[in-house]
Amino acid sequence: MVENSWCNQNNKSVKSGKRIIISGGGTGGHIFPAIAIANALRKIDSTTEILFVGARGRMEMERVPAAGYPIIGLNIQGIQRKSIWKNLMFPFKLLGSVIKSIRIINDFKPDAAVGVGGYASGPLLYAASMKGVPYLIQEQNSYAGVTNKRLGKKAKKICVAFDGMEQFFPAGTVVKTGNPVRRESVDIKDKRADAFEEFKLLPDKKTILVIGGSLGARTLNKSVMANLDKIAAADVQLIWQTGRYYFAEIKAELRDNYQSNIRAMEFLNRMDLAYAAADIIISRAGAGTIAELCLVGKPVILVPSPNVAEDHQTKNAKALVNDKACIYVADRKAVNDLIDAALLLLNDEKKKKTLSDNINKLALPNADEIIAKEVFEISK
Repeated sequence: MVENSWCNQNNKSVKSGKRIIISGGGTGGHIFPAIAIANALRKIDSTTEILFVGARGRMEMERVPAAGYPIIGLNIQGIQRKSIWKNLMFPFKLLGSVIKSIRIINDFKPDAAVGVGGYASGPLLYAASMKGVPYLIQEQNSYAGVTNKRLGKKAKKICVAFDGMEQFFPAGTVVKTGNPVRRESVDIKDKRADAFEEFKLLPDKKTILVIGGSLGARTLNKSVMANLDKIAAADVQLIWQTGRYYFAEIKAELRDNYQSNIRAMEFLNRMDLAYAAADIIISRAGAGTIAELCLVGKPVILVPSPNVAEDHQTKNAKALVNDKACIYVADRKAVNDLIDAALLLLNDEKKKKTLSDNINKLALPNADEIIAKEVFEISK
């Protein structure tokens, strides 16, 4: 239905603006920056036509249309580490996705393409290179993956968020822009009172925010569940995004371990209020989340997921550790150590200020607009 709606649009009179394809997705960490770039493109030139290309069955197929943009889905998946049999279809899906991407490019006739990471980004950018369409890669992480390193050889620009990325990409193509964020999510000024009212918590008690991403983080959830007694004994409050994979299970367990100081939710629709309420934040180390955390400027404990390509979350976290901008807890130690570390930090005012000041120094605002200008530049 989404694809047909774009086809109907395509039969209308041609607009005067640029035509841009944005590809990628899979998680909120890819989708939200992609939408931010699209919004920035439209803000600079409202006549810009934008088409998204995502992976069928992934969350971009819902989130992108909800943001007001058309999207076409590719039948593509990643390498399944735990299932050799599922990987047997990967070459066929990859070839089919490249062929479909070529058809999309032939029909849409883009002036430029943007890859933000995720399953669909590779086939679309490869097709763009075959068709001579200039493209830009938005590399979010401190360590580039195999696909982006290969595609980077023909990219006109690579927009990055960390220093030292020239080791992965050709000289002269790398631009440090930062990662785009949802601006409404990091706008926390003067919202603390509203935040405590929203979550029905007490403003005079210290508050920990736990965020494991839109899908959830099993280790973070296990760490909290295993230490409910310590949280209760410390008389602190907890705002806890469980993720949709784990919410039902956790809700059932909490029914038998109810505590009035805990707010467990599947998804936080008002991240700005969650950030505003937090005294400290516990999070995975996805690049998009880190970009938000830098702008928010609260003390952070990062627990990188070990289940990602190239172990890039650990590299992201250690890049912040080098700047004394976060506390790092390894995933394998989190159940035993994480809540203890959080409670210790919560009562260390000097440490909190140091972490807060240092992470805020790394903030790169307006990344979406800077990237959008680079897109228009290569589209010339």
